[in-house]
Amino acid sequence: MEKFDAIQENLLEAVVGFHEIPTGAYNIRANGATASRQSTEHIEIVPKEDGTGIDIWIKPGTKKESLHMPVILSQAGIKEVVYNDFHIGEDSDVTIIAGCGIHNGGDASSQHDGIHRFYVGKNAKIKYVEKHYGSGDGKGERIMNPQTIVEIEENGYMEMDTAQIKGVDSTIRKTDAKLAAGAKLVVMERLMTHGTQRAESYFKVEMDGEDAGTNIVSRSVAKDESYQLFASNIEGNAKCSGHTECDAIIIGNAKISAIPEITANDSDAALIHEAAIGKIAGEQIIKLMTLGLTEAEAEEQIISGFLK
Repeated sequence: MEKFDAIQENLLEAVVGFHEIPTGAYNIRANGATASRQSTEHIEIVPKEDGTGIDIWIKPGTKKESLHMPVILSQAGIKEVVYNDFHIGEDSDVTIIAGCGIHNGGDASSQHDGIHRFYVGKNAKIKYVEKHYGSGDGKGERIMNPQTIVEIEENGYMEMDTAQIKGVDSTIRKTDAKLAAGAKLVVMERLMTHGTQRAESYFKVEMDGEDAGTNIVSRSVAKDESYQLFASNIEGNAKCSGHTECDAIIIGNAKISAIPEITANDSDAALIHEAAIGKIAGEQIIKLMTLGLTEAEAEEQIISGFLK
């Protein structure tokens, strides 16, 4: 790809699967500045006047179009806060592929805090995919703090698929959502920590309209001395349905806390929470080892399948 060096190309491939610049709408941010941008007839990307981020305007009725918007940091010591607002027009159906990759080969920490606000119009449908990835052998930390704020209007639908692949030293992930009548929010979070890494995830969903619904699922693996916290709060303020679930595997001396919370403020609110933390069963390892895998390979296979 033109304009990007080998490290940046590797980051782009890891977080959004780029092998070349896409043909649709995209916004690529590299080392604190816009590196490349393209709008389309139906998806307009407008930089904010104060330089703090961008506004994405998706026209009503837009169907089967996508937007790519990766952020990459390949220089140590960069710290930035970016605000991106997504205005999803009524009756649209789009996919947004985002992500942040940090390569740190220096001693100073690199940090990206991305605040994404979604305004999902009536009957609109959006799939939002976000990956986080860190690389580099420098002593500086790789820090990512994504915050997602969602407002879904009547009968709107949003699906979030978020993943922390590897190499992120510290992350605080916050998601806050408000759902109108008939609105739906579905979340699948997958993350893995190792070494002394820390990951905290916080979800709060307020279902204010009749027949609103949400399903939040987190699957995680914590290795070595790492620490994870999962906290979810689902609030039903009308006839609605909600489910939150945390499944986690713990390996070595890692620590995991799960705090699911549900609040029903209406007699017709149907809410469920689940949480399970445990280690890999020994018989699973033994079974795979009988097929010729080493213990380490067997463990990796189990983890890979769990996080899919």
